[in-house]
Amino acid sequence: MTHILAIDQGTTSSRAIIFDARLNPVASAQKEFPQHFPASGWVEHDASDLWVSVAGVARAAVEKAGLHAGDIAAIGITNQRETTLIWDRKTGQPLHRAIVWQDRRTAGLCEALKAEGHEPMIAARTGLLLDPYFSGTKLKWLLDNVEGARARAEAGELAFGTVDSWLIWNLTGGRVHATDATNAARTLLYNIAENRWDAEICALLGIPMALLPEVRDCADDFGMTRADLFGSEIAILGVAGDQQAATVGQACFQPGMLKSTYGTGCFALLNTGAERVPSSNRLLTTIAYRLDGQTTYALEGSIFIAGAVVQWLRDGLKIIREAAETQPLAEAADPSQELLLVPAFTGLGAPYWRPDCRGAIFGLTRNSGPAEFARAALESVGFQTRDLLEAMRADWPGAGDSVLRVDGGMVASDWTMQFLADILGAPVDRPRVTETTALGAGYLAGLRAGLCPPPEEFARNWALDRRFEPGMPAGQREARYQGWKKAVAATMAAADR
Repeated sequence: MTHILAIDQGTTSSRAIIFDARLNPVASAQKEFPQHFPASGWVEHDASDLWVSVAGVARAAVEKAGLHAGDIAAIGITNQRETTLIWDRKTGQPLHRAIVWQDRRTAGLCEALKAEGHEPMIAARTGLLLDPYFSGTKLKWLLDNVEGARARAEAGELAFGTVDSWLIWNLTGGRVHATDATNAARTLLYNIAENRWDAEICALLGIPMALLPEVRDCADDFGMTRADLFGSEIAILGVAGDQQAATVGQACFQPGMLKSTYGTGCFALLNTGAERVPSSNRLLTTIAYRLDGQTTYALEGSIFIAGAVVQWLRDGLKIIREAAETQPLAEAADPSQELLLVPAFTGLGAPYWRPDCRGAIFGLTRNSGPAEFARAALESVGFQTRDLLEAMRADWPGAGDSVLRVDGGMVASDWTMQFLADILGAPVDRPRVTETTALGAGYLAGLRAGLCPPPEEFARNWALDRRFEPGMPAGQREARYQGWKKAVAATMAAADR
């Protein structure tokens, strides 16, 4: 039993990676699945697509590695957070499609709760803001809009979960209904100071607590898989939401360490240690990880559109066929044109939290073309990241001199990472292993299994691929950032009309 199976269930695809005992990747498999957009601002996944794709890639990765179930010491799971499912406890059948974290349908409910004065209490207990991003209002919508759901929930017939819980339920054949502290912390229902579900918030949202899963540590026992899935049972020993798993995979174990992951969205987490730092700049206070019952907290900034802006260039505008084409296009862009793209396709995340905003482009000329669009799309990710870091530095002085560790699909672009360092005015470190989300899940499972070393030793093995140093003159950097701030202000003003 010298290998670990890491399951990485994301927003647009499911992946599985086999790691050896030294956490070197051995084999992997990936499968995309459909996205559903039933109305403007609504985003859904078919729950069966999530499960079937995960089961398929997990088996495929084991087979590619030439292994059997008896070679796998543990399974680690990491997942898209906040995405909300509800299912029948007896049959395991979902009552509705999964409502994805990007979904904005509960914006009106969130505004009503704010108007009633509930946000300060919710923020103090959960570290979160009242936004449709989080699971709690999505769950309320399901109970209010799926016929018979509320009565069945009150009778204890239904189960709620984020994607990790859904996968655990299916992997264990319905024997385990559990989540970990990092996923629980993203539901709007979990008191992160007391590490428990909050009865008062559940009552406010009309959510029966019988729906909720048991909350466990990130490296913990989440049950055994069904024997028929892999030929024999395998222990599930690690679970963390995708951004927290990336924090672990980047070995950000010391207060002040900072990572940013560039997937569909962009998520920056700053380790604040045992200190739960309330934000004055509309960041989130969240759980970075919980090990051996000890909670480590983080400040988090969430950007909804990062890699998704490249998908928009490909699928919406059809000016590229694959993501790699954006770098040569950006390099060829006319330097005299300064297009600014505010990619608020599903609203603005931190530090603005404006779910009503939609995307906007500024500075268009008759000569603006695919190259300028590509450059503006890539630069939007850097500008949004700077927004997050400015807020973090204002909230917590320990963030002042942080080096940014980056991971995710977009970091393969040297051009994008150099612009990121330039606009931040800070070094950006790209690790050798950029799939740190799966690595973090694998490490947590391996830690529990006794296969992996303690965090301090794991951190010593973190390896740098390249450091990007800022090269843009300070005056140019500030002028460009102020231009971005004006574009965001104009986008928000347009939504106010």
